[in-house]
Amino acid sequence: MAEKAKVYFADFRAPSWRENLPQKLARLMMTAGFGEIDMDGKFVAIKIHFGEPGNLAYLRPNWARAVADLVKSQGGKPFLTDCNTLYIGGRKNALDHIESAYVNGFTPYSTGCHILIGDGLKGSDEVCVPVRGGEYVKEAKIGRAIMDADVFVTLTHFKGHEQAGMGGCLKNIGMGCGSRAGKMEMHSSGKPHVEQELCVGCGACARICAHGAPSITDRKASIDHAKCVGCGRCLAVCPKDAVQNDYDEAPAILNKKIAEYSKAVVDGRPCFHVSLVVDVSPCCDCHGENDVPITPDVGMFASFDPVALDQACADAVNAQPALPGSVLFDEGHDAACPDHLTAAHADTDWRVCLEHAEKLGLGVREYELIKI
Repeated sequence: MAEKAKVYFADFRAPSWRENLPQKLARLMMTAGFGEIDMDGKFVAIKIHFGEPGNLAYLRPNWARAVADLVKSQGGKPFLTDCNTLYIGGRKNALDHIESAYVNGFTPYSTGCHILIGDGLKGSDEVCVPVRGGEYVKEAKIGRAIMDADVFVTLTHFKGHEQAGMGGCLKNIGMGCGSRAGKMEMHSSGKPHVEQELCVGCGACARICAHGAPSITDRKASIDHAKCVGCGRCLAVCPKDAVQNDYDEAPAILNKKIAEYSKAVVDGRPCFHVSLVVDVSPCCDCHGENDVPITPDVGMFASFDPVALDQACADAVNAQPALPGSVLFDEGHDAACPDHLTAAHADTDWRVCLEHAEKLGLGVREYELIKI
């Protein structure tokens, strides 16, 4: 039986003037072994999600500053990074992406380091990285700047996710570090269709699509699968849930591909992972809006093991009460379900990603939680 991984935890209490929350995060990271990584003179990528403009659930820049300052204290050269999005929006090219990050507060003056968009100006600056043991992906298309870094650190906003079930550390790594072509590869296992009787022809799906796949005829939408890349944004914006997956296995394949892309990113170099369970929104920070949290805030987690980290965060969320007024209490959801992530998105199983990641040797799901 594999040895349990160590996951370190601190709550968000800071009742004394002696320590604020960024300082508490730094103490958590150092207690978890962050200082053991040789960063002297090394380029250190800090993978974060800057938040789509209009979204207010993303992590505050203050958290990024705490991590960047800690890297610099160890002699490293930090930069914040993410890759461009597949869908249209505020982060589909490097210029828009950096501007969106600045609008959301991630300037060099607030965070203490610069931003490098991992896959370049148009999302095509990528490196093909072999995936050892990959079943679905043999070579992952990863943003070049991310692969050029000597040390890889993640700072993740833990939340729900409409396709993966959970937006955790592995989602931040696997999907987040994929170039635009890489994101297409991960999403392309299944393509959505429109349930005609539910469709009201509002055109939201057509407006969100970067590839012109949906069209409206006689106030009903249809999706041209020859143009569709399976990114799933139309599923998220449809107000009537008329856009649905064609294949039941598509979310599972997506989750497995995310695990395989994560494997490509972390293999062969020092890595460290931090997740903050705060503002636990039901959907991804890629949305230009955010719904109210589904559970209370929990705290901050850190580990060398991304699989154990995600498992610990999911367990912590599911140990919390469902927040009244959240999507969990909407019609069609089960607020009494002990798994809040599944209750929010019943069509996908977040465990698939962790199980596949463990199979690939990325980490283990069994963990020892060490509270500081």
